[in-house]
Amino acid sequence: MRGSLVPIRTVVREWGRIGCIGFGGPSAHIALLRELCVERRGWLSARVFEDAIAVCNLLPGPASTQLSILSAWMVRGPAGAIAGGLAFVVPGLVAMLALAALFLASSPPDVVRGAGAGAGAAIAAVALQAGLALMLPAFRRDEGAPRARRTAYVLAGGVAAAAVGPWLVLVLLAAGALELALRRSRADAGVHAWPLLAAVPVAGGLAWTAFKVGALSYGGGFVIVPLMQADAVDHHHWMTAPQFLNAVALGQVTPGPVVHTVAAVGYAAAGVGGALLAAAVAFAPSFAFVLLGARHFGAVRRSPAARAFLDGAGPAAIGAILGSTIPLAAALSEAWQAAVLAGAAVLLLALRRGVVLTLLVAGGAGAIVALAGGPLPG
Repeated sequence: MRGSLVPIRTVVREWGRIGCIGFGGPSAHIALLRELCVERRGWLSARVFEDAIAVCNLLPGPASTQLSILSAWMVRGPAGAIAGGLAFVVPGLVAMLALAALFLASSPPDVVRGAGAGAGAAIAAVALQAGLALMLPAFRRDEGAPRARRTAYVLAGGVAAAAVGPWLVLVLLAAGALELALRRSRADAGVHAWPLLAAVPVAGGLAWTAFKVGALSYGGGFVIVPLMQADAVDHHHWMTAPQFLNAVALGQVTPGPVVHTVAAVGYAAAGVGGALLAAAVAFAPSFAFVLLGARHFGAVRRSPAARAFLDGAGPAAIGAILGSTIPLAAALSEAWQAAVLAGAAVLLLALRRGVVLTLLVAGGAGAIVALAGGPLPG
């Protein structure tokens, strides 16, 4: 690693490029970061980069965002972490603000409403595909919690996401704490602080919602959907259910992390100021985890307590993603949206097309319905 030789301007340029072209979710972000840091520039060895991926997967919050910050830290220290992380996050945030202003306007054109309704109709299929993609490899592994406990955690997360959305965060924490307690008699009882930072309370509506997104999204970025939906739609009434579906769709088709969806929620709650506040609160834990703990990440990865906590919280988060398909599908109000949802499921699960392509096709279908004078959700 030749981190001390990498200029800040290079970090900003390269991480900003990934922030602009990083469509396709975490797997695409990881591939782009590896191509930059390992293959093209040789700043990091393959082993170091793989260890960084493993460490970020152990932490709560958006893993690909944390990986972008950590890899920038490894090539240029704390200043690089801040510069690289911001360069990765800001392009997608700007795009999200522009699209939120268009799609969440008080009276957008019908073709825009139709495109949003079509893309939003596909989101339940996207959630199902994301949950299955995480669950199948997790259940093939022999390591971690016994399969019966993993199944129980998945079911608990799914039921919580479908039935008691506002309390989902407690189920995630309880699953992790239970798995940790069950293993304490057989492993090192020293509890590392990192996985438990998510329990720090943060007061107040939008900030609390954003904090849950940034610090409690165990299991991948898509778990933010059930974490946000109950707050944004049911509890605080910042958005209607169709608007929330639009926001999730926007988070999928813009570059960078899907956590940008929280900016659309913030925009609906309090305009541009709310969007910036929500984004700042949501991304702050990722920067804090790296800046405060990067030197100790090797110990975190080896910690039995950290691994046990995530072995409980991770399956519960997968269940939450799967369970979120129920309220997402229930939010659809027009018959043609059900047909779009079915088509999206075929594209994603049977034909294995990408998420961005699927959402663009669904949005196009909605726009055609609007142009033909079909009914649009209110």
